[in-house]
Amino acid sequence: MNKNIHTLIIGDEILSGKRKDKHLSILISKLNDKNLSLNGASYIGDNEVDIIKIIKENKNNILFSFGGIGATPDDKTRHAAAKAHDLELHRHEEAKALIEKQFGEEAYPNRILMADLPKHVKLIPNEINNIPGFSIDHHHFMPGFPEMAWPMIDWILKNYYGLLMAQKKIFDQSIWIDDRSESTLIGLMNKIEQKFQHINIYSLPKMTPKKTIEFGIKGDENEVTKAMIFLKNFLDENKIKWRNN
Repeated sequence: MNKNIHTLIIGDEILSGKRKDKHLSILISKLNDKNLSLNGASYIGDNEVDIIKIIKENKNNILFSFGGIGATPDDKTRHAAAKAHDLELHRHEEAKALIEKQFGEEAYPNRILMADLPKHVKLIPNEINNIPGFSIDHHHFMPGFPEMAWPMIDWILKNYYGLLMAQKKIFDQSIWIDDRSESTLIGLMNKIEQKFQHINIYSLPKMTPKKTIEFGIKGDENEVTKAMIFLKNFLDENKIKWRNN
């Protein structure tokens, strides 16, 4: 499977600053732990048109969406997901049963609206209050509450992407180069990427407590090992000081 991974984080409260997003860093960490990486992120408000647009733009990607699947009028994601995938919204019997079991008579008339989902979805278990998230192919829709959404990420990765994780095993190695500017290393970066396949170069400059650059290579383990040997030899030959990370 060759798919990019995108996240959609929804909520007027995030864009207004009333709440700080916590999902992005956690998703990145959980993906990295499984040898996967995030390719893009979108922050939008509770606007159905905007949500539909992002979903459609990621038609061929894996999408992790957070927020907007509740029952209040500002929760637009269930409806947007249905429209973006050309599916009808209907009352999902399994979701209905879960909500009724959790809340009894208090499920009606409002909480039960969260069982109105696009047709043919697969449910994502919610270990906190049993109100499920849902998946349409590789698009996964979760609540905005971190304590509910984060276990769902783990469940999705385990149940959908075990094979992808095995295929995407990424090796990452870096060194520190002091007292150099990134611009002086661009030629070297290009040379390494041209010489070695299945790798990517990254450089992360820091100015304090002293000027330094973390120079890293990630990708196929064998290629990264060879590229790192080439890098260190080049630096030694050109009398550029470096140190191990």
